Amino acid sequence: MHILGIETSCDETAAAVVRNGGEVRANVISSQITTHAAYGGVVPELAAREHLKAMPIVAAAALRESGLGMAGLSAIAVTNHPGLVPALLVGVSFAKGLARRLNLPLIGINHTLAHVYGAFLDQTARLEQPATYPILALAVSGGHTLLLLITAEGRARVLGSTIDDAAGEAFDKGAKILSLGYPGGPVIDRLAKTGDPKAVAFPRGLLPRSGHPVDPENRLNFSFSGLKTALLYHVKGRTLEGQELADVVASYQAAIVDTLVAKTVLAVRDSGARTAVLCGGVACNSALREAARLAAARAGFDLVVAPPKYCTDNAAMIAGMAWHALRRGQVSGPDLHVAARLPADLGRVPFAPGAG
Repeated sequence: MHILGIETSCDETAAAVVRNGGEVRANVISSQITTHAAYGGVVPELAAREHLKAMPIVAAAALRESGLGMAGLSAIAVTNHPGLVPALLVGVSFAKGLARRLNLPLIGINHTLAHVYGAFLDQTARLEQPATYPILALAVSGGHTLLLLITAEGRARVLGSTIDDAAGEAFDKGAKILSLGYPGGPVIDRLAKTGDPKAVAFPRGLLPRSGHPVDPENRLNFSFSGLKTALLYHVKGRTLEGQELADVVASYQAAIVDTLVAKTVLAVRDSGARTAVLCGGVACNSALREAARLAAARAGFDLVVAPPKYCTDNAAMIAGMAWHALRRGQVSGPDLHVAARLPADLGRVPFAPGAG
């Protein structure tokens, strides 16, 4: 079965065709980075207008690249939560219209769970093996930073999340403070390679330190607002350049990476997870990828890191996950709605072997 996936949760307009959940026949993405750069972040209404212009073009390109016509499709899948509501509405409206026109099933997909699936797109057979579970996923992006546990029976629950800024947001805001441009993640990653990550002792939010334990309710939660404020005060009234700038950037990045990895290790130990997954846009960060691999080797757990092409928002992960939902009869109706936030009830995870 070939499924057309649609993704418009933020500022990428994406369409992909995936066969049987794992064979990516086409994966087309149109980015809006230059459009939003002047604002230092994504403007929801502007993103929606750009999606309106790009969506038909991107979908047609995906079908053309796949070598299939519309008659070769078995279903239409679309991200319907979480994300920016104006942006989501464009994708869902397009998917509804196409599904009705072609008389095909419509499948609404949870964007966050799809990021977890995307980490396995090149090795989907592992998701069919009960020994892979429980899966502890660190899903980290500009909009979300959370720890998610998925069982072999298809149950999913959030173990911890950010209480303020997401990690990707912390990268973007840090880059803005340092006048490095937007998006902040890639430029910080690049500049940090030449800096000393121990040059500045930036705080690690909600991590225990001598004489300051973390409240139990925040054991697996994240906080990056204090780090952002510390950077702001550190550079106030100063112009950084050269090695000093690189050192500050490397130290700022290290504080984010250390926090993400430490919380992930804690969550793996607390939950008894057999597999840890690093996914989401921030999972492209080279320092985070390396630190996660070293931590997994030390702690002795299996780690799956999403390939860079499936870290950022894409429709291949949407179409791939939808195949599992379709074969389990988990389809949506014409009243499919959108939601900005991750729901308290994540529902059944269709790619888990015991999802039923």
